[in-house]
Amino acid sequence: MSDGMENTDMQLGWEEWLSLPDLGLPVMKAKIDTGARTSALHAFDIETFGPASRPKVRFMVHPVPGRDDLEIACSALVVDRREVTSSNGESENRYVIETTVQFGEHSWPIEVTLTNRSTMASRMLIGRQALRDNIAIVATERYLQPELNYDVYHSKQMREGAPKRSLRIAVLSRENNYSTRRLVEEGEKRGHSVEVIDTARCYMAINALAPEVHYDGKRLPRYDAVIPRIGASITPYGTAVVRQFETIGTYCINGSAGITASRDKLYAHQLMARHKIGMPNTAFASSPKDTGNLIGLVGTAPLIVKLLESTQGKGVVMAETKKAAESVIDAFRGLKANFLVQDFVKEAAGEDIRCLVIGGKVVASMKRTGADGDFRSNLHRGGSAKTVRITREERSAAVTAAKVFGLNLAGVDLLRSESGPKVLEVNSSPGLEGIETASGKNIAGQLYETIEHKVRPTPVRRRVPAAKPKKK
Repeated sequence: MSDGMENTDMQLGWEEWLSLPDLGLPVMKAKIDTGARTSALHAFDIETFGPASRPKVRFMVHPVPGRDDLEIACSALVVDRREVTSSNGESENRYVIETTVQFGEHSWPIEVTLTNRSTMASRMLIGRQALRDNIAIVATERYLQPELNYDVYHSKQMREGAPKRSLRIAVLSRENNYSTRRLVEEGEKRGHSVEVIDTARCYMAINALAPEVHYDGKRLPRYDAVIPRIGASITPYGTAVVRQFETIGTYCINGSAGITASRDKLYAHQLMARHKIGMPNTAFASSPKDTGNLIGLVGTAPLIVKLLESTQGKGVVMAETKKAAESVIDAFRGLKANFLVQDFVKEAAGEDIRCLVIGGKVVASMKRTGADGDFRSNLHRGGSAKTVRITREERSAAVTAAKVFGLNLAGVDLLRSESGPKVLEVNSSPGLEGIETASGKNIAGQLYETIEHKVRPTPVRRRVPAAKPKKK
């Protein structure tokens, strides 16, 4: 051969189809330009995150020219920051990442700079640094490598085959407890950047065009996911913060509506009743004249009187007799407190079962037994726990309850009764210590698996305003 290509393994035209599999970009068109030294990828909303010693960069890509409604979120390690002069003579300081480029069956690592190329005809430029010695460039040809199709961005392959990437995650928590520490530890172990944000110190800019969440005088960055750990004492404000993240478009493992519903015990019981979820007979009344009828609706003593705002077993009282129940109810009414009256499930014998549901599956369960002389089985009140095998009916009740509340992470507490499982409560911020200790399972890891699956770099379609009809 006289064209000088006898030592080449492949040929590239001046424009080619390629893939960037590490970034979750299966199809792109690129201009091959040996006159340019560095390669460049179209990127916007570029921001760094993670530790200063090993920074990462998160950015968005429009992989299809002319389709600004199609966005892919990507992230990678920063390998350098470099000043690059474009063909028009303008200099720009760009982040440099390393990623794998694939042409047909050939692939190898290259360095890529990130810059907004929205005004360019090609979303990607391959410079001479990225080209190996065994590649021949045929400047008069296009598409010498196999042709790809943009339809892959809407395929099952895109949804299920996307790579795992480093995520920027916020844990909304006011406490430095076991659960918060485990979420940080496990997230960083999996290569993510996890930041703990004090919910009460967040504040919000509420407007139609650019809603934002601010913290310590600065706008919070774009997070891939938020894990709400909203304390009962700040539920209204905490759920407002979660709702603001939802407005921005951030994935929240538990939504504001589910957290609000789970915290309102009256509404929670009404919701479970509507969906025919088994629970102890429950009654609620506002007028003190209805005390006798209220007790009659539930059944005979002993009865449970429970404050609507109770957590961790606080504000939950067992009345052994009807007279005692009337006294407790009168005392609660004297405090102007809202409460429920429930039937006491005797056969539960001071034990309940905590089922931890993640992503619509029960991943672990434990039996909790109250301390001597205490009918409440909460671990915070000195109860003990051990792993337990649950029945199919109990598993179904737990999964259904979490689904009804729209929670991807839920602790569902139920009692074993003669007539089947009775759900006591659905907790939207379940503690991890007791269940991880009792089951020996990495619950935090399973939570991150759900988050990683939900926020893979699949296309995000932005709403494009509909064209206004022309006036006749």
